[in-house]
Amino acid sequence: MEELIKRIEAATGLDAETAQKAVGAILNFLKSEGPDGKVAEMLAKMPGADVFMEMAQGEGGGMLGGLMGGGVMGLGSKLMGMGLDMGQISSVARETVGFARENGAGDAVDDIINSIPGLSQFV
Repeated sequence: MEELIKRIEAATGLDAETAQKAVGAILNFLKSEGPDGKVAEMLAKMPGADVFMEMAQGEGGGMLGGLMGGGVMGLGSKLMGMGLDMGQISSVARETVGFARENGAGDAVDDIINSIPGLSQFV
């Protein structure tokens, strides 16, 4: 996971803590919205992901997150609440998905992305 964070820092200019929380928010979203077995399979290929997921609990969102609701838009609002812009959100999502694929979770990642409406346009 350290490699993923370094890649995100280089691609986005985010500091390590913000990058970790952003990855955690994305993984929490996938866990809540995706098929349980596939998400568990993906997370098993990403040791340490649980730490980032815990860090992201309660981060971002605020009133805007509540107004935007759930789903992909809610995730975007949460990440914007952490201070990310749209370009950074897209980069973090692509790097996170790419990292999971590179570490052997490609089929699970594809199934997760295909099961969540609107997600494919961001990754």
